[in-house]
Amino acid sequence: MAHKFEIYKDEAGEYRVRFSYNSEIMFSTEGYTSKASAQNAIDSIKKNGPDAPVEDNA
Repeated sequence: MAHKFEIYKDEAGEYRVRFSYNSEIMFSTEGYTSKASAQNAIDSIKKNGPDAPVEDNA
């Protein structure tokens, strides 16, 4: 699979989500206290991401 979301636990014991494309990490989220909150972040990105505007500050 070329891309995937991964839920993992960081060193502080918080759940985080990272998104990888071709094995390269594209982004990682803030830490969440519950795994369900991390899953909610994935669901939100999937739902709202396709219509998100691109802001070019270059």
